[in-house]
Amino acid sequence: MNASVSVPSLFNLRPEAERAPTSGIVDVFNYGRNREGLIPLWVGEGDLPTPSFICDAATRSLAAGETFYTYQRGIPELRQALSRYHERVYGQPVDPERFFVTSGGMPAMQIAVRMVAGTGDDVLIPTPAWPNFAGAITVAGARPVGVPMIFGQNGWNLDLEGFEKAVTPHTRAILINSPANPTGWTATPADLRAILEFARRHGLWIVADEIYGRFIYDPALTVNGRAPSFRDVMTPDDRIIFVQTFSKNWAMTGWRLGWLEAPPALGQTIENLIQYQSSGTPVFVQRAGIAALEQGEDFVAHQIERARTGREIVGRLTETGLVDLPPPSGAFYAFFKVKGGTSSQEIAIRLIEEANVGLAPGSAFGEAGEGYLRLCYARKASDLEEAVCRINAALPKISG
Repeated sequence: MNASVSVPSLFNLRPEAERAPTSGIVDVFNYGRNREGLIPLWVGEGDLPTPSFICDAATRSLAAGETFYTYQRGIPELRQALSRYHERVYGQPVDPERFFVTSGGMPAMQIAVRMVAGTGDDVLIPTPAWPNFAGAITVAGARPVGVPMIFGQNGWNLDLEGFEKAVTPHTRAILINSPANPTGWTATPADLRAILEFARRHGLWIVADEIYGRFIYDPALTVNGRAPSFRDVMTPDDRIIFVQTFSKNWAMTGWRLGWLEAPPALGQTIENLIQYQSSGTPVFVQRAGIAALEQGEDFVAHQIERARTGREIVGRLTETGLVDLPPPSGAFYAFFKVKGGTSSQEIAIRLIEEANVGLAPGSAFGEAGEGYLRLCYARKASDLEEAVCRINAALPKISG
């Protein structure tokens, strides 16, 4: 995936630490940082602050003195709220004992990976993929194995034959992100059944990242207002760990609040890993999470509609004839190819210089992403309209 940092040998660090990949997104971010008038569309967050009803819940908790150590698995009230939320969204009762609160989505991801893979193990990832997936696998001592997706006229699709070719006796798990960052690919129920059958046949764990599951645009893929989920096709015995976060739905990226959903039999192991990672998530942050789950449906709907509008606006990038951009089915990213372009890093730098717009280079998402750019459209329409206008004006100077 991305290059790791070179550390002088005299420090004698563990190889899994030295192999931790650097972020190609940050490299471009640093180049364009603090440029006057730049429209920043390079990171995966919207421009709305956290709603006041969520902040107020945290403030009340702080005022009540809830500033002490707490349950490693999460306060019971939040785990019960997560159970009720999942029953509303997925239409199935869920045992609160399946939920484990973490200090963000990345800690949830790292715990999930550490439970199923380590030194000498491989984890399969469809690529292009969010670079933090490969990072979490690498720092656990395992090896991320990218399986390139197939790009066609209708967008991105899984290469199931590629998975069969990539699996070895060292393969322990497969990581599936749907709807996907950066491509917007969204698994169909048939895709999910095929992945599940593949995992069962080879005895693999599935780490399922469905954090964009509420952001779905294709009516043919929509299930009761959300994207298809492994929950729709799995049995209680399937080896699936779900990682989730409050960041996207409720504009809480800075709060660092997430959760794992896993079989209750793994509870003590997960509790131990949380203890040695963070010693539990602050109670006042968890109180904010309860407010988000119980009072946040109108805000989530507003977020989704803004993203839907943003998706329509950035679709105008194709008007120049210099861009390949199949409409993304889910999430809130446009992942597009500039015709005639080669180095996505160079194109991203040129767009900063020529258009004063910040995008993430596709190379940051693995070799399969080279030549593409990622644009986050979870922003106000006026910013996106201006950004599209600037990019369209700059593309003739940049494309080959």
